Amino acid sequence: MGKQIVAVSLGLQQQADTDEQAIKLWLHGKAAHSQRAYRLDIDRFRAAVRRPLPAVTLDDLQQFADSLAGLAPASQKRILASVKSLLAFCLKIGYCQFNVGAALTVRKAKNTLAERILPHEDVARIIEREDGPRNHAMLRFLYETGCRVSELCSAKWRDIQPRDAGLAQVTVFGKGDKTRHVLISKRLYKELVRLHADAGDNAPVFPSKTGKALDQPAVFRVMQAAAQRAGIEQPVSPHWFRHAAASHALDNGCPIGLVKEQLGHASLETTSVYVHARPTDGLFKYLR
Repeated sequence: MGKQIVAVSLGLQQQADTDEQAIKLWLHGKAAHSQRAYRLDIDRFRAAVRRPLPAVTLDDLQQFADSLAGLAPASQKRILASVKSLLAFCLKIGYCQFNVGAALTVRKAKNTLAERILPHEDVARIIEREDGPRNHAMLRFLYETGCRVSELCSAKWRDIQPRDAGLAQVTVFGKGDKTRHVLISKRLYKELVRLHADAGDNAPVFPSKTGKALDQPAVFRVMQAAAQRAGIEQPVSPHWFRHAAASHALDNGCPIGLVKEQLGHASLETTSVYVHARPTDGLFKYLR
């Protein structure tokens, strides 16, 4: 009763009676792969704290944060961000009286983006060493569009439209329910046309052997095998091609606003990390 009174006083109507109901409401509408990732983070938190979400204290959160010390800083930040997001949502729907997550300070992780930006020559070698027509086109698609792996897996033939001079554009629907239109080269479009055959408009651009869209683990395996053939020892993932596309485009004079729009970033601040990760000037030039 007390919780309901607080919820009403805040102008909220309690919409969940259990943790599981609250989590289900919080996850609703998120992409399937995002739901899986969030669920793993929250399950880890609940297993450690072992008390209902409305009873969680700041001390619980701080002890949980300390328990993550053995993980990579980026993983710690992601897990805690998931927990803070859930607790904020629980207050919003009246399930919790307070958002104790608001008081938890999440330290910034070291920015390791520079380590995951491949030189253009390495990207080109990875693509060239892939002989399979579908996989070759897929790798080039990742690089030219800068799309996320989930966006590649969901691409259908209806999303590709020819343009003048042999070019084409791809309609990408991805993170944040954002739609963007990305121009691709004649070379890539020709590869895609050869793959198309008589596939219907709603068929996946990159199908598996069963005809269904490739799943994300399959794309990872293709990428890692191609990187090994190219002699790349780093643990390359599809997202590395997204980093490479943004960084190489900026290096070659692409307007930062275009990179932002083509990659679907929420703000220029997000895109600007690529500028800072690969500086073109240095203090040494000015030291005498």
